[in-house]
Amino acid sequence: MLTTWDATPGWNMALDEALLLKGPADVSVLRIYTWSPDTLSLGYFQRLADVPAAQRFFDAHGSGLGATGPAPLGAAMPGAVVRRLTGGGAIHHQHELTFSITTRLDHPLYQGTTARSYERVHAALAGALHEMGVAAHPRGAALPRSEREGTGMCFHKSAAVDLVWGDLKGVGSAQRRRGNRVLHHGSIKLGTTPLEGEIATLDVTPAALSQAVQRALLGASSATIDGETGSPARDLRAARGDLGATAAEVPALHNVQMHAVVEADLDPAVCALAADRQAFFTSAAFLTRR
Repeated sequence: MLTTWDATPGWNMALDEALLLKGPADVSVLRIYTWSPDTLSLGYFQRLADVPAAQRFFDAHGSGLGATGPAPLGAAMPGAVVRRLTGGGAIHHQHELTFSITTRLDHPLYQGTTARSYERVHAALAGALHEMGVAAHPRGAALPRSEREGTGMCFHKSAAVDLVWGDLKGVGSAQRRRGNRVLHHGSIKLGTTPLEGEIATLDVTPAALSQAVQRALLGASSATIDGETGSPARDLRAARGDLGATAAEVPALHNVQMHAVVEADLDPAVCALAADRQAFFTSAAFLTRR
């Protein structure tokens, strides 16, 4: 488990890419993080023009980085814009917790079809949300009230497998598969922003939600999937020395300096690639690729 609080947008995306490309082959990494400044992330396949908030920002700054730092609370423009490697819609990473999973495709959560992998991850998250008193469930056939056209925002567009509560979408989820590995991004909102409006949120602290997500995903990764035993050697485990730690034993790494955590826990090649690539994800070339 790797926790990086208030990391820059380019570093967040570059580290996930490095974990996908050069992460340890026999250990899956669950990463939980937040962003500074608040950031609007585009899905890999989105056009800049399809996300009006991103287009406004780019027109003002010419890249994904602003000149004035974080956007004021209540602003209709983010503090930065970045493009993810994963698909899906745009997410405003403010009042929010992001998680990523990087692992092999033969991990129990990801065996079989892509659709089944989303169902498994979302089932685990629903269990965590139920523990916190939130009656989250798959959307099914009925569209939630949070559906909106023309914004390009993830929480304004839903699929049947997406988790909803209060008739609003509450979890964003997307994947990127490369070779025999997968990067899975997820977003759970702790509050809304002017860019997202009426969406499902949780009235909890980031620390409390982080602990619940850890327990849910660590537990789900070692469970039996569809009646078949998974691959225990590649269970999601704590990446801080004791790789056999149980979910209850995973320490919370709150308020730890980002680079100290990364350099202590990861192969130097992962850190070097992330450092080299972080500027790319907010560059004009990548933001305007489509």
